[in-house]
Amino acid sequence: MATQRARKTRSPSDVTPELGKTIQRLRKAYKMSLGDLSEQSGVAKSIISQIERNETNPTISTVFRLSQALDTTIEEVLKTGKSDAFIEHQTRAAVPLLESEDGLCRLAIAGPLNLVDHLQWYDFHAKPEGVLESEPHPPGTIEHLYVVTGQLQVTVDGESREAKAGEALRYHADKPHKLVNTGAVAAHATMVLVLRQPG
Repeated sequence: MATQRARKTRSPSDVTPELGKTIQRLRKAYKMSLGDLSEQSGVAKSIISQIERNETNPTISTVFRLSQALDTTIEEVLKTGKSDAFIEHQTRAAVPLLESEDGLCRLAIAGPLNLVDHLQWYDFHAKPEGVLESEPHPPGTIEHLYVVTGQLQVTVDGESREAKAGEALRYHADKPHKLVNTGAVAAHATMVLVLRQPG
């Protein structure tokens, strides 16, 4: 028995396959290499590779460190079943919704709240003459705006640009910025704020 416990690897049939698949799926979803995950979790790259190939049974401590590096919980990582393909499902009532006092603008927080320090994703609707003013975000923040319908005027630090349906604007959101629906119909746009730029 002692010899069996000391073995570092086991045959794939002795290991629950969902764990390795979950670790690999989350790692790829975050566009992380084995080296990236190893650096952020403190788990050796070779061990992570063995876990993903279901060649070893990791300790709870190892799974905990990996789950933290993958921005999830140990419970989510250890879950089994087909539902593991989905990380989270927010019902319509659970999606935070902000509305201006005059009722002309509505902003849904579509992105995950646990990533707001890195990435923010919004769904924006504005009736004609609706205005959304924003204070500067942290230094280096870039906002990516895509206009789905209507048109919007974007003003950043005193400089303005018009964007119509099907067009995209990217601008420095670490300066005061404002969106105005200058059209005659309601406007709809998506906004993604990247607070920490890649590299």
